[in-house]
Amino acid sequence: MAEWKKTGCVLCAQNCGIEVQTEGHRIVKVRADKENVRSQGYLCRKGANVAFHQNHEDRLTHPLKRTENGFEKISWEQAFAEIGTKLRGIVDEHGPKSYAYMGGGGQGCHFEAAFGMTLMKAIGSKFSYNALGQELTGYFWACGRMMGRQNRFAIPDEHHAEMILGIGWNGMESHQMPRAPLVLKEFSKNPDKFLAIIDPRKSETAQVANLHLPVRPGTDALLARAMIALILDKGWEKREYLDTFCTGFADIEPWFRGVDIKGALEVCEVSYDDVLTLCEKLATMKWCMHFDLGVYMNRHSTLTSYLYMLLAAVCGRSGVAGGNVIPGTLVPLGSHTDERDEKNWRTVETGFPALNGAYPPNVMPEEIMSDHPQRLRAVLCSGSNPLRSYADTTAYEEAFKKLDLLVVSELAMTETAQLAHYVLPAKSGYESFDGTFFPWNYPEIYFQMRRPVATPKGDPKEVGEIYTGIAEAAGYIPEIPPYVYEAAKKDRKTYAAALFSFVSKNKKAMKVLPFVLAKTLGKELGSANLAACWGITLAMPSSNRKNAARAGFALPKIWQTALNPANLGKALVGMIRHRSIAPVALLTPQITQSEALFQAICDQAGGLWVGKMELDGNMKEIRHPDGKMHLFIPEMGQWVEKITPEAETEDLKMKEEYPLILMAGRHTSKNSNTLMRDPAWNEGKRACTLAMHPGDAKRFNLTDGQMVTITTEAATEEIELEITDQMRKGQVAIPHGFGLNHKGEVFGVNVNRLTKNTHRDAFAATPLHRYVPCRVEAV
Repeated sequence: MAEWKKTGCVLCAQNCGIEVQTEGHRIVKVRADKENVRSQGYLCRKGANVAFHQNHEDRLTHPLKRTENGFEKISWEQAFAEIGTKLRGIVDEHGPKSYAYMGGGGQGCHFEAAFGMTLMKAIGSKFSYNALGQELTGYFWACGRMMGRQNRFAIPDEHHAEMILGIGWNGMESHQMPRAPLVLKEFSKNPDKFLAIIDPRKSETAQVANLHLPVRPGTDALLARAMIALILDKGWEKREYLDTFCTGFADIEPWFRGVDIKGALEVCEVSYDDVLTLCEKLATMKWCMHFDLGVYMNRHSTLTSYLYMLLAAVCGRSGVAGGNVIPGTLVPLGSHTDERDEKNWRTVETGFPALNGAYPPNVMPEEIMSDHPQRLRAVLCSGSNPLRSYADTTAYEEAFKKLDLLVVSELAMTETAQLAHYVLPAKSGYESFDGTFFPWNYPEIYFQMRRPVATPKGDPKEVGEIYTGIAEAAGYIPEIPPYVYEAAKKDRKTYAAALFSFVSKNKKAMKVLPFVLAKTLGKELGSANLAACWGITLAMPSSNRKNAARAGFALPKIWQTALNPANLGKALVGMIRHRSIAPVALLTPQITQSEALFQAICDQAGGLWVGKMELDGNMKEIRHPDGKMHLFIPEMGQWVEKITPEAETEDLKMKEEYPLILMAGRHTSKNSNTLMRDPAWNEGKRACTLAMHPGDAKRFNLTDGQMVTITTEAATEEIELEITDQMRKGQVAIPHGFGLNHKGEVFGVNVNRLTKNTHRDAFAATPLHRYVPCRVEAV
């Protein structure tokens, strides 16, 4: 009988623990890992079918180069040499703003980002584009202003809550919290708990909710303003909390006084009595809030995120157990990039800033197609398929054809890879050491370093190793002395001493430390990613060390505040004082703790708690100098005051040409971004349809199962119609993650062909996928 191997699902951000049986490069059986401390034996149908992600005929096996005769197989040596030379030539001629990194590791493989970001910084660029910039940056920005750092964003602490408020979130299908369907059902059935959902659709989550507000599409900001106004009107705000933990309430309070609450709710098409009931519960219960793409990808995206954060603060539910809390991390998800800092770049053509370290993918086509001398000319894209993942496929196709260099590192010959100059085969999340840093727990901090459970087919490499090879060929890695390589063959304390000695004398090495780790320790460990993991544990800041100690990885008290680096580079600078083994001796307790944690990570294939925060100490995580949450964001004032019943009534008037609103990207149990390329996993299921309310079907004389055309400003597509009472009248929906070419055949519709990249939030440039005017007609 084949051995069951512990690993994790790579298909969504919950990364549930699974066990697999493998034969060579194939996964043959999958089951839930009942011992996983976070998922506790839970597994959805996507994870149960993850073998279709690993096993399919379109997997890449060798490096490919585009030629006049199509793609030809080349060696890794040739690929690295040519890419490195061309990349260096483009940057030397046109400057660092001509280069962008697009990646980040997606749902399952975040170690890539350490190497991709390092190459980007070595080049001198700051242009990093990823999926977070497609969805969450407006929220990250609001958190940054309120909490003091954009990567100190709040998550719901459902474990200590009595009530969950979900807005534009279908957790029964999309999860986005551990064991979501089980948690949601428990909240809805427990008489001492409550589940409230704000969503236009009667989604799977709305169906199990105790209260469902079927808000009119696009009116979320108006509803949020009206709810805050109602709570203040009733005197239900938590004044003691606001006085103790917040500043700026006096500045924002006038925004919500005198609001026509009933008029606003009429525009939102929700019942006043239902909203009153909900607000009463928000004022009396311990609740946390979970909003999703229904907010992030809708009208007034950034503002709506801000308003719902204000709602939580007004009710005293931010920074408290059972509310929305700042979670602990092993590695922060993103970086603080305040757009007011002149050192932070804006995009050359469109003028958008990085938020939480990410630029919005919506603007990349314009940045490439620009005539500006510093336009984007070279893109390295990994673990990302923008021609199916990001808005406006047509714009991306035109733009990518204009690039001087497009390099794609992927598992398969994706639609984006088809346009690349070089296509480099990457190991999958089951053929390499890898993990994610999603912070979805509180107060515990979870991490799983997956180990290889399947042997690769052909000659793929870890993406970190690929970036290291490109960086070396481009001349961005300094020469590493033999003694560092020799030390890597011995114990890790000896290696640490040699590494400290080398980087203390070589500032260039410090700037590309992940590459140095990959070439030395990574060579001995058999994984660049595993070497980077060792570096992360070695460089933990003091807050992480305290969290690790609470989880059982003790550090003597005298050492608990000795080291406070922000990252690995700063950590090593702080350690190096004598250019010898002396720093290692001085820091033996920290190294001992780091080694214990790293070894536990390596030993616990099924994942473990690597840290634990103080349950009732979350306000300490705020990074403003005064230690308080700042409620007043002056840039939002005029925007808030424009959200009135009268203005929204006018702005929401439908054009005769487009009488319906398309929800571009419906979450179902039958889609998984673009990670499941083989449609066989959905065999026999209606996986990609256009969902429509029965009333609209009657209005347009359409029937279930017939082929229809849907037309938007961007394009027209043909798709099967599905009539369902889950949909709200006036709204239709198409799932994302389809339109993929597998074995020469395209399955389903690519919904991003129907969206314009210019249809976006004015502040963060996130796409307004939940509000796309359209029409539907019989074929």
